[in-house]
Amino acid sequence: MQPIRREEVLPLGEYELVRPHFRARVIEEKKRRRARLSSILEVTFENRDTVLMQIQEMLRTERITAEDGIRHEIDTYNDLLPAPGQLSLTLFVAIADKAERDRMLEALAGLEKHVHVEVGGERATAISRERAVDGYTRTTAVHYLKFEPSPAMLAAIRAGGPVAMIVDHAAHAARVELPSDTVRALAADLGS
Repeated sequence: MQPIRREEVLPLGEYELVRPHFRARVIEEKKRRRARLSSILEVTFENRDTVLMQIQEMLRTERITAEDGIRHEIDTYNDLLPAPGQLSLTLFVAIADKAERDRMLEALAGLEKHVHVEVGGERATAISRERAVDGYTRTTAVHYLKFEPSPAMLAAIRAGGPVAMIVDHAAHAARVELPSDTVRALAADLGS
């Protein structure tokens, strides 16, 4: 996937004019790219539209207009885009109750090492840029993960074959087959 280029990012005033339509379109697209893995875990597979919306919304929310700030947001969010042959997703630990969320974030330390995509009986384990910090005994509520499926797995995804997301953490396990709409979106990302 090609990175977001500076000329694609609209100034705040121009973005406000197209924002309702653009957000509605991307939110609808995100529905196809989202999967609930369990009562507390949800993923959204990222693509150019989802990343561009995150950049535009961050600029809008933070009122960033300086060129160096805009370029920083573009560089930061471009890291979410999958490289050729990769899948990229955001994993959310979604627990409304603060005390329960804090307890689970401690219990789920190292979660990013226990997330997999499975296709045709073969697994690809998440690649995370998160750094282990000595003495830090909890995970975060948001993880940015990438997967590098094998050529056989990529071919099966492109063909619309079943794709499962698996979490095998000792504190919380889940396995869910992705909806066919999600698999079609991933196949389109991979250039079916």
